[in-house]
Amino acid sequence: MPTPRDRRARLAIFAVFFVQGLTFATLLTQVAALQKKHGLSDGELSVLLLVVPVIAGAGSVLAGEVARRRGSRLVLRVAQPLAGAAVVLAGLAASVPQLVAANVLFGLCLGAVDAGMNMQAVAVERRYGRPVLTGFHALWSAAAVLGAAWASAAGGLGLGLAATFAVAMAAGVAVAVAAGPTLCAPEEEHVAAARNHVTPENQSGTLPVDGTTDPASGREGARFPWRPILPLCLAMAFLYVGDASISNFGSVYMDKIMHAGAAVIPLALGAYQATTFVVRAGGDLAVRRYGAAAIVRIGGALAALGFAGIVAAPSEPLAIISFGVAGVGLSVVAPQSFSAAGRLDPAGTGVAIARVNMFNYVGFIVGAALVGGIADAANYQIAFAAPLVLAAAIIALAPGFQAAPSLRRPRPAEA
Repeated sequence: MPTPRDRRARLAIFAVFFVQGLTFATLLTQVAALQKKHGLSDGELSVLLLVVPVIAGAGSVLAGEVARRRGSRLVLRVAQPLAGAAVVLAGLAASVPQLVAANVLFGLCLGAVDAGMNMQAVAVERRYGRPVLTGFHALWSAAAVLGAAWASAAGGLGLGLAATFAVAMAAGVAVAVAAGPTLCAPEEEHVAAARNHVTPENQSGTLPVDGTTDPASGREGARFPWRPILPLCLAMAFLYVGDASISNFGSVYMDKIMHAGAAVIPLALGAYQATTFVVRAGGDLAVRRYGAAAIVRIGGALAALGFAGIVAAPSEPLAIISFGVAGVGLSVVAPQSFSAAGRLDPAGTGVAIARVNMFNYVGFIVGAALVGGIADAANYQIAFAAPLVLAAAIIALAPGFQAAPSLRRPRPAEA
């Protein structure tokens, strides 16, 4: 049974996921507005958007190194407030170089927070001994819906970018600062591995981390095998090609293809995040009943259906509905990727999670370049055919998400 300390840590991690979702949506719903403000072409916008995932990959690597030595709590307490500040700086930017600088800071902090918060979530899931990770991602989606709703309201009120960003980020940073001290400490994350743990990938009873010794030694990730996590990495990349296409270009699609007004444009991302939240809210129960592999397989099929709707949508309402269907399908892939990676790393080193998280940004980079490039050559409606194909490919990767027989791990001494 979870202890009171486990419950406090879980609440703090909920807060971190909430702030990350709010931060992400607050910036990404205003991509079209930033494009207009700075007079960027579609090609220039694609290049600018590539800055974020490229730098986020570096932020994720840096976070992994810091977390290995000093825990992910420190990473989150520094990076999350800085991410909020970067969003405000993007709204204040008076020139393209200033906007690029703000994006670099945002990308670095985005990668650090993404890695750190999932390390924290897996640590709590391990201590609970049952699937709880999808619930954290559900709150991320709920916060993203709030961010999109605020962007829509601010557009209707005629607020400028700086004011729109500052209001949301002031609240987000306050929540992040309050939650920081209650996150899992390093000794709660870095669990001594059970030497007799058996998984389907490891029938001998030894650890699936080849050559792992002490999690705090700094050598634990040197020879971690890629084969067991490769399906998770590919599914994560394909997911984020789709996610990037919606997050980066959903507002532009609504503007240029559907010719929507300022109050309607953010509803594409809002619908995507709203359905993502609804599915994730019940996702842990579904995984316990049907298994991760079945849930991911169904998700891939629904995501492909949603993108097909975006490609074919003749009107604003049908386009918004299609974005929502895509959200239903893609919603389950990321939390189950991190959960499966955590099961393959029972010592809590964070190596598997960090590697899977890297493919988040691979997908974002490919998504921004692929969809933006096709849109530049044709249009945004045709460009959404690319994530359609990759979403369908997730179906074939679903067997790699099959759960290990037991999730529970030895509990360290309480902090």
